[in-house]
Amino acid sequence: MSLAVRDDTLVELMDDPHCDPRRLRATLRRFGTVNRLVSGWGTVYRTRLRPHLAALGRPARVLDLGSGGGDLVARLAGLARRDGLDVHWTGADPDPRAHAVATEREVPPAVAFRCTDAAALVAAGDSFDVVLSNHVLHHLGPELPAFATQSLQLSRGLVLHGDIERSGLAYGLYAVGITPFAPGTFLRTDGLRSIRRSFTQDELDRALGPGGPGTWRVERPAAFRLLAVGDGRG
Repeated sequence: MSLAVRDDTLVELMDDPHCDPRRLRATLRRFGTVNRLVSGWGTVYRTRLRPHLAALGRPARVLDLGSGGGDLVARLAGLARRDGLDVHWTGADPDPRAHAVATEREVPPAVAFRCTDAAALVAAGDSFDVVLSNHVLHHLGPELPAFATQSLQLSRGLVLHGDIERSGLAYGLYAVGITPFAPGTFLRTDGLRSIRRSFTQDELDRALGPGGPGTWRVERPAAFRLLAVGDGRG
């Protein structure tokens, strides 16, 4: 097996509409722990999201596209509340199975979950101060440029898409490190498939498509992580 080329033919087990619902729920619930360890959003919050929200000087709206079981929305909302920021958070996911898990979370009134996608939100004329996503881009194929454009259309300011950077070292470390968290879930198989489906920095830069000069900047906020930073059009 080579990681030199992105393998976008792989399908993750949890994306199968007929997958084991118990293992799917366990996977979605355990993402909170795994994302805290590997997603790099603590750094992104400190360096990108918190300064942007604080500079607005008013209540803000943040949208998480493909929010899954809602762990990232819940985590970021807690950080913002701790920092005294007035933010309303919306997690949007078109999969009713993920939406069901998210709505079971105990979250503050400033957090809401919607079973919808980016295209529907654009069609409805909705807009937010920040649009973000975590581990969504590597799931996408030819529809990636459209998703990227829709995220820009939905944002009045900042767009942040965080994802994995494909590498042999990331693959090897994840294969070992996920072992304690994997029983009863899809975390090991799907995580390794995600790495094989994910982009390098140059690949993601090309895949995002021509959003206009300087629209996207692909950065490395942490080890084995990519962050596509965009300027909204609202």
